[in-house]
Amino acid sequence: MKEMSLSHHSHLLLQSQKTRQLINELPTFTCGGVVSGESGFIGSEGFPGVYPPNSKCTWKITVPEGKVVVLSFRYLDLESDNLCRYDFVDIYSGHANGQRIGRFCGTVKPGALVSSSNKMLVQMTSDANTAGSGFIAKFSAAEPHERGDQYCGGRLEKPSGSFQTPNWPERDYPAGVTCSWHIVAPKNQLIELKFEKFDVERDNYCRYDYVAVFNGGEINDAKRIGKYCGDSPPAPILSEKNELFIQFLSDLSLTADGFIGHYKFRPKKLPTTTVPPTTTTVPATSVSKPTVALCQQKCKRSGTLESNYCSSNFVITGTVISTITRAGSLHATISIINVYKEGNLAIQQAGKNMSAKIIAVCKQCPLIRRGLNYIIMGQVEEDGRGKIFPNSFVMSFKTKNQKILNALKNKTCYN
Repeated sequence: MKEMSLSHHSHLLLQSQKTRQLINELPTFTCGGVVSGESGFIGSEGFPGVYPPNSKCTWKITVPEGKVVVLSFRYLDLESDNLCRYDFVDIYSGHANGQRIGRFCGTVKPGALVSSSNKMLVQMTSDANTAGSGFIAKFSAAEPHERGDQYCGGRLEKPSGSFQTPNWPERDYPAGVTCSWHIVAPKNQLIELKFEKFDVERDNYCRYDYVAVFNGGEINDAKRIGKYCGDSPPAPILSEKNELFIQFLSDLSLTADGFIGHYKFRPKKLPTTTVPPTTTTVPATSVSKPTVALCQQKCKRSGTLESNYCSSNFVITGTVISTITRAGSLHATISIINVYKEGNLAIQQAGKNMSAKIIAVCKQCPLIRRGLNYIIMGQVEEDGRGKIFPNSFVMSFKTKNQKILNALKNKTCYN
């Protein structure tokens, strides 16, 4: 029976009782070390006291040749952060240049972590401000699964294909497996991913068994699109660029039917045969770089919401979540509040969250700042990124603007 079945109060009580019992039996922990054998414990420096600030401790675990390492956290209490940027524990398969199995912080314990060989590396990092008692984890040696159970994962480069959990569809996936699929499309293409059937052990935090999908070719929490479990297939996923990384992990307890997913490559440029051009003002590809003449124009939007609606290829409202300056232009990622006119704008979707990439050709004009909400009307490049110019209609978004925008959404444009 897993702890998830206990009430929150009894769970904490049980955890504290188990921890006290463990503390009485455990040695004093130091910063890192080399440990080997069939099983043992590792823990943060000074546990159960507060771990020291500004430290990086590394443990190298080795179990007998021919076995794999299974690591189970018995207690976890590190500074909490959604992306685990401040205090965290990294787990790697192998000792040198190994694949990272996961990064953890906060107080929610992950399920059992399994290496692909007889070696595992654990690294705990803390910043200047610490908060918590650290961690205790037990390592043990386990038999690697037979070929049929562990033969999963790999590199997928064909234009379309499928991937599934071990044993699908005959029986449940095995306990204690990690599968990683790396899908690579040609540079000018994106990857569309859909799960047909999906049944992975349910948990509110997906701590035990889960599927995680990342943009790029590695496990990177900052690029994670989502982490999924339960019996509802995730919404279709579209990659940001030409690579996706899918990780499936099951712990050493309950299992379920598993899943089968399908992927296909698609061109970055969306087909526009049925949509006539909606702009005659500034062609999308007419200006790709900031020029002195362009960027010395008066920084003033022209016209009104109503007069700019039809001449713009896209109209959205959103929050600026990141900005970076490149070659005199500002590249921004917008978390979309609402889409009033999509045009050819490439919109990324992760669950219920939508985002788009926008380039302000002249970085100072129109001036957009991170964390603020805007109405953005602009043109679109061939790769689907939005583009705004000094005379583009961009203004701060207020709730009162919504009524006008909703009315414009139903407007028929004749261009």
